[in-house]
Amino acid sequence: MNTDQMRLQVKEYVDRLSPERLRVAADFLAYLAERESNEATEELLEIPGFLEAFDRGKQDVAAGRVTDWRKVRNDV
Repeated sequence: MNTDQMRLQVKEYVDRLSPERLRVAADFLAYLAERESNEATEELLEIPGFLEAFDRGKQDVAAGRVTDWRKVRNDV
């Protein structure tokens, strides 16, 4: 089953839920989405030097040391 089919199946299930169960499902989906986001953040933080590079990037943006992406890739 591909993701489009899974989304349709989930929608069918959601459409049959009572308001109380729908609230539980919404809370559970919010939990899963937050967990996925946290896992992605943790993965970034595990990259050696990531925080330092990110901070330098923010400083570069604040100081105007940026390049328009159109000048880097004119075929995009």
